[in-house]
Amino acid sequence: MKQAFVNYIRNLQDTITQTLEKIDGKATFKEDPWIREEGGGGRTRVIENGSVFEKGGVNISEVHGKLPESMQQYFGVQDADFFACGLSLVLHPKNPFVPTVHANWRYFELYDPKGDIVDAWFGGGQDLTPYYLFEEDAIHFHQICKKACDVHDSNFFPQYKKRCDDYFYNSHRNEGRGIGGLFFDYLKGTPEKSIEDWYQFVTEVGNSFLEAYVPIVEKRKETPYTQENRDWQEIRRGRYVEFNLVHDKGTLFGLKTNGRIESILMSLPPHVQWQYNHHPKKGSEEEKLVNVLQSPRDWVK
Repeated sequence: MKQAFVNYIRNLQDTITQTLEKIDGKATFKEDPWIREEGGGGRTRVIENGSVFEKGGVNISEVHGKLPESMQQYFGVQDADFFACGLSLVLHPKNPFVPTVHANWRYFELYDPKGDIVDAWFGGGQDLTPYYLFEEDAIHFHQICKKACDVHDSNFFPQYKKRCDDYFYNSHRNEGRGIGGLFFDYLKGTPEKSIEDWYQFVTEVGNSFLEAYVPIVEKRKETPYTQENRDWQEIRRGRYVEFNLVHDKGTLFGLKTNGRIESILMSLPPHVQWQYNHHPKKGSEEEKLVNVLQSPRDWVK
């Protein structure tokens, strides 16, 4: 299973980066292979200063070794070795009317001292963070997520959509990071769903990513914008940074396991603002977005 998923994320990284380069038309992904001293490594690909994408990363990693003591406590295990692999991406477009997007699909194994697998699970998801709300874009993104889920179980979409809304939430701001999508974790083999079944589900979601995001980019990337629009985008990016540094478990795991700091923090946007006590104008498009972030919607039934 581990080799099957490694092969999958390697191929998916190629597919996604090649597609995004065509959309941008100017910038290309720079590849930065890296090795982790404790075991494993990865392939970081970053795009910067493009005509469409101001900054983005599409990274894969395969790391293994002894689970640090802090993470042993987190998982409730002792003297465990681990293997983790996954693809993680974040794209920050230049145009404020094009949403930021994040996605991650990962696989994890824990081993006993003999090297036997004692636990294994999949996790991941994909979510959208717009700066201006276009309801048709939100509906499209969630429809594609639902379609991928429904192939496997009609209960998956409402379940994992709610988990996404709950997880990507800035509790210190009382608002969502974005308008959601899917989030799932600890998908383990059971008598009802084998680990192979979960592999099929997670790869279905991964394969749906470009269909969910690319049409939105193509529709909005040429939209004229003002400096005021850009300022708002950078203020909202500040909220994105806050979530990743304060609440995100993936960032914590990477830091606790001596992950590669440049790859972990590639999710941070290049230009951000924190204006003191900023509030959007009443009745503005900016306030419309904030109102939705404070009360998650069911975009599709």
